[in-house]
Amino acid sequence: PSRRLDTVRALTDAGIPTSVLMAPVIPGLTDHEIEKVMEAAAHAGATRAGGVLIRLPHEIKGLFEEWLRAHFPDRADKVLNHIRECRGGKLYNAEFGSRMRGTGVYADLIQNRLKMAVKRYGLDKPGQPLDSRQFRGGDPQMSLF
Repeated sequence: PSRRLDTVRALTDAGIPTSVLMAPVIPGLTDHEIEKVMEAAAHAGATRAGGVLIRLPHEIKGLFEEWLRAHFPDRADKVLNHIRECRGGKLYNAEFGSRMRGTGVYADLIQNRLKMAVKRYGLDKPGQPLDSRQFRGGDPQMSLF
């Protein structure tokens, strides 16, 4: 994480508008860090930030559960139940509009905490148009033909 924040600082110092995405936010495992991550991003110079609730499509569900039980056996059931609470009783819901945010009380709590932290640390600044004058257009290899 410190190297990523160093990169945000370097990009910001070079005049490049930088956003941070906290992903995945894992209920019961990483959601307690939302405010600390947003504060660190702001101190590093980011101007925008957001977060994405963990997504567990296809075989990722099984891999994640295996990893969780191996590394956090004391919290595995709690975390999986929180994820199900945010996914309508399942570990994954591919429905557009909710797959990145989840639904229900716990998902709303996470989204509200993200919004409040983004606002508190000034990470809700309007996007800036990028200056592309320094880039060359076209495919440079086409000049070979």
